[in-house]
Amino acid sequence: MAAMAATVLPAPAAEAATPGDKDVTAVLFEWDYASVGRECKETLGPAGYGSVQVSPPQEHVQGPQWWTSYQPVSYRIAGRLGDRNAFRTMVGACHAAGVKVVVDAVVNHMAAGPGGTGTGGTSYTKYSYPGTYGPQDMDDCTGVVTDYRDRWNVQHCELVGLADLDTGEEPVRARIAGYLNDLLSLGVDGFRIDAAKHIAAEDLAAVKARLTRPDVHWKQETIYGAGEAVQPDEYLGTGDAQEFRYARDLKRVFQTERLAYLRNYGEGWGYMPSGKASVFVDNHDTERGGDTLTYKDGASYTLANVFMLAWPYGTPDVHSGYEFTDRDAGPPRGGAVTACWQDGWKCQHKWPEIKAMVAFRNAVRGTAVGNWWDNGYQAIAFGRGNRGYVVVNHEGFALTRTFATSLPAGDYCDVQSGRTVTVDTAGRFTATVAPNTALALHAGARGTCAK
Repeated sequence: MAAMAATVLPAPAAEAATPGDKDVTAVLFEWDYASVGRECKETLGPAGYGSVQVSPPQEHVQGPQWWTSYQPVSYRIAGRLGDRNAFRTMVGACHAAGVKVVVDAVVNHMAAGPGGTGTGGTSYTKYSYPGTYGPQDMDDCTGVVTDYRDRWNVQHCELVGLADLDTGEEPVRARIAGYLNDLLSLGVDGFRIDAAKHIAAEDLAAVKARLTRPDVHWKQETIYGAGEAVQPDEYLGTGDAQEFRYARDLKRVFQTERLAYLRNYGEGWGYMPSGKASVFVDNHDTERGGDTLTYKDGASYTLANVFMLAWPYGTPDVHSGYEFTDRDAGPPRGGAVTACWQDGWKCQHKWPEIKAMVAFRNAVRGTAVGNWWDNGYQAIAFGRGNRGYVVVNHEGFALTRTFATSLPAGDYCDVQSGRTVTVDTAGRFTATVAPNTALALHAGARGTCAK
C-alpha cells in the first residue's frame, strides 16, 4: 500500500473544462439509457439543459436496490440501466439534442461481500474481481471507515464495507484511467467522481493526468464536515467539488429561517469559490438521509430550485428521481421511464417552475445580482443585470408591490405564471405574486405570453 503523501501534488497542467455556456445539469437518477436518450431529445435539449448526468454504467452486483449501482464488479458497461450499445446510442441521442453527458463514476471501491455473479455475468468475491482487480490491488485496511478526523482512516479503510481500492498504486490508477478513457471513447463529456473524499487528492490528479482528455469536466463528491481531516478545497486543483453546505443551508433557510438571509449566499457564507462549486438542492443520498429538502417538501423544494437556478453562485444540478418510502428502493420498472409522473417517477427536471428557470439562467449568464429587495422575512426579489428579474414569495400571503429593475421597458412573459408583465421606462413593474410562488422575467421571454 502506498504511503500517504504529506502534501497534495500539483494538478495536471490542463485545467478542468467548464460545463459550458449552458451550465445546468439534469441528474436523471437511475433512468435507463434508452429513457435518457429520449428525454434529451424531448425535454432537456429544448429546455436548455447543458448536460445530463447518468447513473453508473459499469457492471455491478445484482439486486433491486438503488445502491447496487454503486457496487462495481467490473468496468464493463453491463449494468441494469443498459449495455454498451444502449449507452453509446444514448450519448449520440443526447449530443444530437445539444446535451452533454456526465457519468457518475464509481472508482473508490468495488463491491462488498461475500460474492456472487454481477449484472453482466461476472463471478466475483470480495477482493477478487476477475479481469479487473485482485487482493493485491486493495488497501491494507479491511475495517470500515469510523473516524472522519483521521485522514488515513477515511482514505484507506472501507466505506460501509466496500472493498477499498489502493489508488496510490500505479496499476490501480492505470486501470481506473482505462475505464474512464473507455467512456471518453464513447463520447462522454464529464465525470462526477463518487466518494472522492475517500480518495487522496493526489491519487485523483494522477488518474486524471492519464486521461485522453485530461481537461474533461470533473466534479467530485467531497462532503464538507466541520473538524474533519479531509476538506473539499483540497480537490479544487483537479476540478470542481460538490458544495454540500449549499444544499444543507438552503433547507434550514427555507424551513426555519428567513429568505432575506440569502442576500450574500455563496462565498459570503464561507463556501468554496463559485467557479469551482457544484451545487444542488438535493441528490440521491441527501434526499434519503433527510439533510436537504426533497420532493416531499412541497413549495419549499420548488422555490429552492427556482432560487438556485436564478442565483449566480456555483454550477447547478437539478436532481430528478422517483418516489420512495423504503430508502433502499430501486428505480421503478428497473429504470425504464414510460412517461413522467407515472410509476413513481418524479421528473423534477420537467416541473414547469423548474424547467422554466433553465432558460432564465441561460439568458442571464454572466450578469451580476442587482436591485435586491426583501421584506425582512420570506419574500425576496433581485435582478440579474439588465437581463432578468425574479421574485420568490415564500410567505403565506400574496405579495403586491412595485419592483424596481434594470430591465429595458416593454412586455415580458412571467415564465412562472404565464402572465404578461409590463416594465415601464423607469424599469418598474407592479405585480401580485401568490403565496409560495415565484415570478421570473428574462430577456429570452420578451413580449406577451403565448396562449
